[in-house]
Amino acid sequence: MTAPGPAAAPAEELRRLAELHGVATSYRPAPDRTVAASTAAVVAALAALDIAAGTPQEVRAALAARERELHERLLPPTLVHWTGTASPPGPLPTGPLSSGPPPSGDRPSAPVPSGDLPFGPLPPGTRLRIDTEQGESRTTADRLPTGVHRVTATAPDGRTAESHLIVAPDRLPTPAGRSYGLLVQLYSLLSGRSWGMGDLGDLSELAGWAGRTAGAGFVQVNPLHAAVPGTPTDPSPYRPSSRRFPDPVHLRVADVPEFEFARVEDRVRVGGLLDRAARLRADVLDAGALIDRDAVWELKREALELVRQVPLAPDRRAALARFRAQEGQALEDHATWCALAELHGSDWHTWPPQLRDPRSPGTARARAELTDRVDFHSWLAWLADTQLGAAQRAARAAGMPVGIVHDLAVGVHPRGADAWAQQEFFAAGMSVGAPPDAFNALGQDWGLPPWRPDRLAACGHAPFRQLLRALFRYAGAVRIDHVMGLFRLWWVPQGQPPTEGTYVRHDAEAMLALLALEASRAGAVVIGEDLGTVEPGVRETLERHGVLGTSVLWFERDWTGDGRPLPPDRWRADCLATATTHDLPPTAARLTGEHVELRDRLGLLTHPAAEERADAAAETQEWLDLLARLGLLRTSAGDGSQAAEEARIQAVHRFLLRTPARLVGVWLPDGIGDRRPQNVPGTWDQYPNWRLPIADARGRPVTLEELTAAPRLRALLETLRTAG
Repeated sequence: MTAPGPAAAPAEELRRLAELHGVATSYRPAPDRTVAASTAAVVAALAALDIAAGTPQEVRAALAARERELHERLLPPTLVHWTGTASPPGPLPTGPLSSGPPPSGDRPSAPVPSGDLPFGPLPPGTRLRIDTEQGESRTTADRLPTGVHRVTATAPDGRTAESHLIVAPDRLPTPAGRSYGLLVQLYSLLSGRSWGMGDLGDLSELAGWAGRTAGAGFVQVNPLHAAVPGTPTDPSPYRPSSRRFPDPVHLRVADVPEFEFARVEDRVRVGGLLDRAARLRADVLDAGALIDRDAVWELKREALELVRQVPLAPDRRAALARFRAQEGQALEDHATWCALAELHGSDWHTWPPQLRDPRSPGTARARAELTDRVDFHSWLAWLADTQLGAAQRAARAAGMPVGIVHDLAVGVHPRGADAWAQQEFFAAGMSVGAPPDAFNALGQDWGLPPWRPDRLAACGHAPFRQLLRALFRYAGAVRIDHVMGLFRLWWVPQGQPPTEGTYVRHDAEAMLALLALEASRAGAVVIGEDLGTVEPGVRETLERHGVLGTSVLWFERDWTGDGRPLPPDRWRADCLATATTHDLPPTAARLTGEHVELRDRLGLLTHPAAEERADAAAETQEWLDLLARLGLLRTSAGDGSQAAEEARIQAVHRFLLRTPARLVGVWLPDGIGDRRPQNVPGTWDQYPNWRLPIADARGRPVTLEELTAAPRLRALLETLRTAG
C-alpha cells in the first residue's frame, strides 16, 4: 500500500478538529447520498469560533490544544439530567403576568439520586459543591430540584472547574385531550378598531369569539417580535430586531388605560390621530392598499407620546417598576438600542465606534443622556407585555385549553437590538441558511447571524433560557420555527453562496432540557416546525421529550412506499395537523391550481408551466379521491361551484380530524376562501409578502367583524366542532 501524501494528514486532522468543535465536514441530503463540505467552509466556520485553521500548522496546533483541553478538564461547561415528568397545563395564574414564572419549587419533580447525575468519571477525592437555583449550597447531589444549578469541582491537585447543571422534566407538557384552533397572521386581521393593521385587541377579540362561539382551543399567530425600524421596515416577522421583546406596533392604543385621560390641550391632536387611523384602515379595507407597517407605527408612536404624558396610577407605576426590575439588563439594552437607533439609524454597525459596544463608557454616557427615550421604550415594552398577557387571559377565560400560541423565529436581524446587545454570543461573519435540496438547488441564506454554541454552553445557555422564559410568560404554547435548529444549523460565510456552507452543531440536549424546564414551569405546550429535510433521529428525540411536530396535509404521503396520500390512521399523534401554513398556498388556491399560476407569473417554476399544472392537478385529485373513498367528500369533486369548493375544504378538515393529531389547525383565510398566500418564499419585492389583509374568495378584504359573521367560516368551524 502506498503511504498517504503530505496533504492526507492535514485533511484528517482538519476533520478531527472540526468534529471536536461541532463543525461538520459532510452532510447527507438523502439517506443514500453524502456531500462533502468544502475546506473553505469548514475553515471559515472554525474561524467564527475563534479557531485558526488556515494552514496545516494552525490545524495541528489547534487540534493539540483542543485535545489537551478535553483531556484535562474536570467538567464540561453544561450538564443535563432528566428527571420526572412535567405537570400538565394548569389554569393561568391570576396574578400579574409580569411577575414571572413561579419558583421551581412550586412544580416539584422527582428527586435526583446522586448516583444518576451526569458528572462522568472524576479523579478520586474530587470535591463537589452545588449551588442551586433556589439559593442553597450543597456538598451532595441528593434530591436536587429542577432548575439550572452551578456545580464546582475541586480535584486533589488543586484544579477546579465550574459547570451549569440543568435538571429538567424528561417530558414537556402535552395538550389535555384533542382540540382545534385557528392560525392567523395578526397584522392581516383588521377590525373596525384597528389602526391600519391587526393588533393585540383584535387578537383578544378573536380568541374570545373562537373559544366561546366556535369551541376552538387555541389561536396561533406569527412572531410578534420587535422589528428593525426603518423606511421601509423589513415586513418579515421572521427577521426581527429582538426576539426577547414584542413590537409595540401591535399595541391597541385605545386599550392603554391612560389613553382616555389625555390632557385637554392634547385632545384635538388625539382626535386628528383617530381620523388618520380611520383613513389608514379604510385604505386597506376599501381602497386596495397594502398594509403599511411604517405608517401605522408613525401614527401609534405619535399617539403614545401623548399618552405617556398622563401620569400612571400608583398600581401601574409599581407594575412598570416591577417589569423593569424583572427584565433587568436585557430590557435596558433593548431600550438603549431603540433610543440610539432614533439618533443614528437602525444599523448599529454604522454608529460612532464607541456606541457599537453596549458595554463601552461611550454607550453608558449616551444612555444617561437619552434617559427619557430609554424610559419611553422600556414603557412601550411593558405596555406590549401587558396586552399580550391580556390576550392570553381572554383566551383562557373563553374556555380555550391552550390559548394563544406564539411563534419563535429562528434568529434575529444582524442590524438589530439583539445582535448589538449580545454580540459575544453571535458568530461573526456567518449567516444561517439551508443547504441545497430537492426544492432549492441553490440552497438558502436567511441573513440571520447564528448563535455560537461554545459561548452558549459556557454560560449555561442563559440567553436562550431568558428568551424562553419571556415568551412563555404570555403563551399557552410556543411554536419553534425550524426546530431542527436546536440540533444544528447551516452556517454560510458572508459573501459566499449557500452551497459553500456547512452544519454546526448545538448542544441539543441542553437546549431541549431548558425548553422542558421553562415550558413545564409555565404549563405550556411546545410545537416544533419540523417540515422539510430532517436529520435522522431528530423527530424521534423531539417526540420522546414531548415536543409536538407539524404535519401539513399535502406533504403527508407514503414516501417509503407507493408515494400516495397517507391515510389518516397512519399519521403521527404528537403533532399539529394543518392543511396549509403562511408559506404555502391557501387551500382554495391549491384545489383550483391557482398557486401554479401565481408561481408562473412570478417566474418561480422549475419546469414548464403545463407540466407543473398537470402534476399539481394530479396530486390534488389523489387527495380528493382519498377523501371520497373515506366518505368525507359529499359534493362532486368536478363541480366548480363555490358550494363544491366549500365542501372540499370542509372535507380536508374532516380528514385532519380523522388523524390522531393532538392539535388540528385551521388557516383562518381558508374559512372565507382567500386565494392569496401571505408569503411566497423566493420572492422579495415581486410579491407583497407579509402585507396582505385577509380577503374573501373575490379578493375583497374583510374585517374581523365580517369574518366572525361569515356563514362560510361558521360552517367550516361547525364541521370541526361537531366532527371533533
